[in-house]
Amino acid sequence: MDFGTEFQPQIIEPQKIEDRSFEIITEELGEHSFTPAQFKVVQRVIHASADFELGRSLVFHELAVDSGIAAIRSGRTIVADVQMVQAGISKPRIAKFGGDVKVYISDEDVLVQAKQEGITRAIAAIRKAAKEAPDGIYVVGNAPTALLEVIRLVKAGQLWPSMVVGVPVGFVSAAESKAELEKLDIPFIANRGRKGGSPVAVAAVNALSLLADSQYLANPTGPAAAQHPASPQNA
Repeated sequence: MDFGTEFQPQIIEPQKIEDRSFEIITEELGEHSFTPAQFKVVQRVIHASADFELGRSLVFHELAVDSGIAAIRSGRTIVADVQMVQAGISKPRIAKFGGDVKVYISDEDVLVQAKQEGITRAIAAIRKAAKEAPDGIYVVGNAPTALLEVIRLVKAGQLWPSMVVGVPVGFVSAAESKAELEKLDIPFIANRGRKGGSPVAVAAVNALSLLADSQYLANPTGPAAAQHPASPQNA
């Protein structure tokens, strides 16, 4: 195919482009300490961001990948902090296991509560989500206050997420909120520093759903979702 440009790509087939991209990522990243399953997430994040420093900054709780896969396969609700995260997550793979992706930040009652209490909409949205999906997968790519509210509710015993993807981006509270997440003994994927963002959060979740789908194809009866040790189901 001729694009009428001086540069002519040698590869135009979608899968071949992705395969070659992942080969480049593996070659250029070099040695690392990620497990094979964690590296699948790292690859997707770098693929989405073209940022190797960001990829190297990812941090995984030891149960993060297994818990995320199990939660997806058990149809846990995914709670996104903003619409951009919701839009990017592959809904067909999530729906295959009976799950869905919800975002509350633009709900009218959330807007009212935020204004009345003088808090961010992100905080109010997480409070609503905690009542509707206390054992969901919480995915924060934009709002540090959303992640901080998740942490507060976990500490208060009001939220028992199956796992948390906490990668908000920014200059105010972003790095600090992720550092606080690392202190919790719950399954999480985070990164260190100011970088992050909705595309990073989306890439992490889509990597987990691909792993869940591949496990389903290999073992359709699969494991039930891992439960947080402090959840009411385990009391």
